[in-house]
Amino acid sequence: MATDSFANSLSSALRHPGVIALIVAGLTIAAMLIVDHGPWSRAKTQPAHVAMYATTGEAAHAVGAKVLPTEPKSSIEPERPGPETSSTVNPVTP
Repeated sequence: MATDSFANSLSSALRHPGVIALIVAGLTIAAMLIVDHGPWSRAKTQPAHVAMYATTGEAAHAVGAKVLPTEPKSSIEPERPGPETSSTVNPVTP
């Protein structure tokens, strides 16, 4: 008889809207954690200080992009005005 009253009280408690909302919220949080932090969601990229590439073409090839050659400069295009700039040196050392 005590078991029957416990089952009735548990059954009535589980029908309460607050309990149902807590169960749904718990399942939702668990699902979000599984989706966001699962092994399939790991980034396959390297941070900038690890992935050092000399050109943007090398960086593009590293991520699997298709690199197309640029068209040659037109012969009638004027030269860029101003002083020539030197190439910059990457200050980050690996």
